[in-house]
Amino acid sequence: MSTLLFEASDGIATLTLHRPEKRNAYTTEMGDAIVEAFAVVREDESIRAVIVCGAGKGFCSGVDLEALRAQATSGAGGRRLGEEDFLRKWPLEMLSFPKPVIAALHGAAVGVGVTMTLPFDFRVAAEGARFALPFVKLGILPGLGSTHLLPRIVGRGAALDLVLSGRTIDAAEALRIGLVHRVVPEGELTASAREIALGLAQCKPEVLAAARQLIGFGAEASMEEAMANEQRESRALREKHSPGD
Repeated sequence: MSTLLFEASDGIATLTLHRPEKRNAYTTEMGDAIVEAFAVVREDESIRAVIVCGAGKGFCSGVDLEALRAQATSGAGGRRLGEEDFLRKWPLEMLSFPKPVIAALHGAAVGVGVTMTLPFDFRVAAEGARFALPFVKLGILPGLGSTHLLPRIVGRGAALDLVLSGRTIDAAEALRIGLVHRVVPEGELTASAREIALGLAQCKPEVLAAARQLIGFGAEASMEEAMANEQRESRALREKHSPGD
């Protein structure tokens, strides 16, 4: 069974984490599938926006600890968790990903089920969604660049609270601290995520890509550097679409 479903329509790719019997617990195979799917989306000019969601009762319950323990006790060879490109390279690639990405979150989003969404542009949650970063309780540390991204999204204090306590928060608190952008009734999650994606798909792809780059650059730059970059990118867009091209 595939660990990720891929559908495309109306300029929108929908990627569905697909291990519903395990509440979409993460495995290295799922990571490989996500990396491959985003590579396809990057090159497909007909796709202008991406939605990432989970099958069944939740988004992602974190790493599949049973699979991890089975691998450790069996002494099986092959790649270990953390050696796959999803954890080593994919977050960096997402910083330059040219198309907007929306996470549609329901049920449990735990550990990697949260950190994988931090590079995304929008996180929409159903009212019943729950979020937790229980890494320290498991004796491990957060990854996927989340120690860079999380404090910038929710602030240093809230990031420390979530990571050091490992506590579970509800959708309302996630909205209050900025971890998610919108909370909607359970039955409206898919439609709300698709509404955002359809709106984005109406924009020129090169403008969306440039705007995404501007925000990423500006967040780490001085005011002068941000303004210079805005002028440089605006000039490049004008030249690209100037008459006579």
